[in-house]
Amino acid sequence: AKLLGLGYPGGPEIEACAALGNARRFSLPRPLIGQYDSGCDFSFSGLKTALRQRAIELQPISKTDICDLAAGFQAAIAECLVDRCRVALTEFKSSAHNGGRLVVAGGVASNQFLRHALDKVARDSGFSLTVPPPALCTDNGAMIAWAGAERLHAGKAADAGLAIPARARWPLSENA
Repeated sequence: AKLLGLGYPGGPEIEACAALGNARRFSLPRPLIGQYDSGCDFSFSGLKTALRQRAIELQPISKTDICDLAAGFQAAIAECLVDRCRVALTEFKSSAHNGGRLVVAGGVASNQFLRHALDKVARDSGFSLTVPPPALCTDNGAMIAWAGAERLHAGKAADAGLAIPARARWPLSENA
């Protein structure tokens, strides 16, 4: 959303623009689709970069461009999530011998386009989709902070000696 000059929170802004756009106008990557040897791993590697490159190429960017990019971005994410969920449901079903529930939570779960796509893959696999009401599909960071606050309130604080100071943009090559 930020790359497209949209407001915060970005998810609802992307969804609103995507509803007005043409998802087929831009070719955006779908990492790991069809790569069943990677198990349930998923990646959006390159997707944001591709979106950024298209937005730069289109400068000055129009409202139509923004809506089409948002629609293509949303469709790419949905296809990746559906593919990876299909793999996970197949693996689970082979060990559980029956259907169950696919649970989706966090900010992404409030996106109706993604909910519909994940509901279809769940049903096609013999599962049902369980998603909280949109008001409870908040940002994952806020959910983690709330869980921490609940643990603290319950007296389950971590030993301060174990705490590692948070650092924005912490290089993966550095150990804690």
